[in-house]
Amino acid sequence: MRAVAALRAGRGRNEVAELLGVTVESVTDWWAAWQAGGRDALVSRTRGRRSGEHQVLDPDQQQCVRQALIDHRPEDLGLGGQLWTRAIVGDLIALLYRVRLTEQGVGKYLKRWGLSFQRPDKRAIEQDVEAVRTWREETWPAIRAKAQEEGAEVLFADQTGVRSDQVSGRTWAPRGETPTVRRTGNRFSVNAMSAISPRGRMWFTVYRGSFTAEVFCDFLDRLNRQFDRPVHLVVDRHSVHRSKKVRAWLADHPGRITLHLLPAYAPETNPDELVNADLKRTLLPASRARNATQLADEVRRFFHRRQKQPHIVRGYFQGPHVRYITEVPEI
Repeated sequence: MRAVAALRAGRGRNEVAELLGVTVESVTDWWAAWQAGGRDALVSRTRGRRSGEHQVLDPDQQQCVRQALIDHRPEDLGLGGQLWTRAIVGDLIALLYRVRLTEQGVGKYLKRWGLSFQRPDKRAIEQDVEAVRTWREETWPAIRAKAQEEGAEVLFADQTGVRSDQVSGRTWAPRGETPTVRRTGNRFSVNAMSAISPRGRMWFTVYRGSFTAEVFCDFLDRLNRQFDRPVHLVVDRHSVHRSKKVRAWLADHPGRITLHLLPAYAPETNPDELVNADLKRTLLPASRARNATQLADEVRRFFHRRQKQPHIVRGYFQGPHVRYITEVPEI
């Protein structure tokens, strides 16, 4: 624009080029563009092809492939496997449109379609999807309403185990050289059960041996002593939770603790599963336990620390699959 202004003022092209520190050819090109199209002709534009220009697949074909990736697994379409890779997406495109793309080319389409390479959630094939829907949309809202009516506490509980030879997490090491983690050769384990509330409170017990009805009843006794109001306790369908001894305990303490069972094969609906994951992710990489007693002490320290961090406990209820618990129901 400065060159055009100078030329319109009557200056020569050589003079303008010297003044602006550019070549005479550039000044000539700018002047020609100005005369042909005015100011718009001088606007800088991105070089190369425009986005979407000369694509092998037309928009309708791209939409078809994208929707197939979202709605189906490869094995559903006769391609084998359960996970979409660039190679398998390329096979699908070749099957549908007789066009063979490179993996790099497929990757460009995937990026353009707003898809990313992610680690999928795991679901048991035995899971009853309708039962999970019923729990989220009908059973849980009824439990929450009943608890609010009674002024009761709602807790979600689960149990887990920590082994001395279990390695969790990753570490930095030279590329191509797998690092070695030195741990005691003695194998031992510690089990724990915890219960959390949406208000950010936590209760737990650490024990040795198997999870039995006696262990669970002892945990119920502890909870019963902690509250002066009814408790609604949500757990999975472990056989212990449905045992005769547990049913007898509940019958001997009417109105104190009401047990609710989550749908079968649906651990993602229980926020206490996130506590278990947090325990292993936090404890195991830094554990120095040489025996079961030391490991149990480390587990207890983890839970004591989380009890003093209610914001973290409340955060367990913000996971994508358990957010339904704290969502305000629509009126």
